[in-house]
Amino acid sequence: MEQAPHARSDGPAATAPADRRAIAATVAALQPRAKAELAELVAFKSVADPAQFPKSECEAAARWVADALRAEGFTDVALLDTPDGTESVYGFLPGPAGAPTVLLYAHYDVQPPLDEAAWISPPFELTERDGRWYGRGAADCKGGLIMHLTALRALGQHGGIPVNVKVIVEGSEEQGTGGLERYAEAHPELLTADAIVIGDTGNFRCGLPTVTAMLRGMALLRVRVDTLEGNLHSGQFGGAAPDALAALIRILDSLRAEDGSTTVQGLAADGTWDGLQYPDEDFRKDAKVLDGVELIGSGTVADRVWARPAITVLGIDCPPVVGATPSVQASARAAVSLRVPPGVDASRAAELLTAHLQSAAPWGARVAVEQVGQGQPFRADTTSPAYTAMGRALSEAYDGQEMAIAGAGGSIPLCNTLASLYPEAEILLIGLSEPDAQIHAVNESVSPQELERLSLAEALFLRSYADEAADTVAAPTR
Repeated sequence: MEQAPHARSDGPAATAPADRRAIAATVAALQPRAKAELAELVAFKSVADPAQFPKSECEAAARWVADALRAEGFTDVALLDTPDGTESVYGFLPGPAGAPTVLLYAHYDVQPPLDEAAWISPPFELTERDGRWYGRGAADCKGGLIMHLTALRALGQHGGIPVNVKVIVEGSEEQGTGGLERYAEAHPELLTADAIVIGDTGNFRCGLPTVTAMLRGMALLRVRVDTLEGNLHSGQFGGAAPDALAALIRILDSLRAEDGSTTVQGLAADGTWDGLQYPDEDFRKDAKVLDGVELIGSGTVADRVWARPAITVLGIDCPPVVGATPSVQASARAAVSLRVPPGVDASRAAELLTAHLQSAAPWGARVAVEQVGQGQPFRADTTSPAYTAMGRALSEAYDGQEMAIAGAGGSIPLCNTLASLYPEAEILLIGLSEPDAQIHAVNESVSPQELERLSLAEALFLRSYADEAADTVAAPTR
């Protein structure tokens, strides 16, 4: 397991034990409020796809976030109309003169609930069960916003917030449409900060304090196959008429080798991960792989999920089994996601995938490919001063455990945009999406213990980071 060598609790900027206990007690006392507010947020069906849920659900969630920031004393609170037609929420909370600025990030949009009948409790109703709080977005990432608010409230009761705070809460992160990235590029002064805390990842294990040092990027494409002017009777024409659905299946199958590895022509798939490893048996348990079913790909699990590209077929438009007619299909369509590791440009990867899909078409089938989303991969510098402060804070919040450093196979497109816009800013990734949270799946949940500890860790981090910045300014020059 890779541990951060600087993750100590006894450094000069460590919070005094009495202060730490007092802040921890306040964070604990704030948990009923955190649960109540998370329930309010989860109730919004804020899927940023108007084809699935009304846009008014996202708009109502954005107003809730804006009101919450105003209630905490934030100024310049604004609903940002981003180029993809969604709203992100911004606010600024001034700190002491000369203090550093920290940007806190979360997103209020969520994944669709998928099969609502498969949820044990309603997806948009926060429900406590077996020591966890269930609901869509509870961990990813409405809980991240509640974590930020709880940390700030705790500090407000213990001497005030020692840094300038900017908060940005995105409205379309799950869709990958890039609205906030383009808005930030057009308004680069808005999100400037010395340190940025992205509250949208999670601990490697529940109870193991973890920062995420690497994210894969993403390219999201839709592919359409056409072979006929219209559907045909399979008895009269089947056997000679080219079936668009069969052609699509062949195209999609070409994206994987025999062992299941991703194979996109021209895209390297041999990356390795040298840090924290992910044992096969742990991955099988976390992924709930059925007995007798093999894992796919080669190399270590960490190689496969953090350092190599991965294709996923997200959906296929074709007739459902119930109500299907004996017809040769004239058209078929699929949504395809490609996760891209650091070192690979997501735009170039999308070009290679597009060319592969088109070249793999059998029987001269017509193939049209549309790119609908993209995000660049990201790698953090874990040797920076902010990581020293975060390592110390996490260790204090987790009873002396050292901070682990892991990768993540998912994407947060904004990270790379922020790194490009503000190359001097230190970017840290923490959050509530540990494996038991089952984000993006049915029965998503959050651990209230993780929410409490990470809220405490963020509060301690802001104090420690402010102290270190003050020490740096006060240090004599040579």
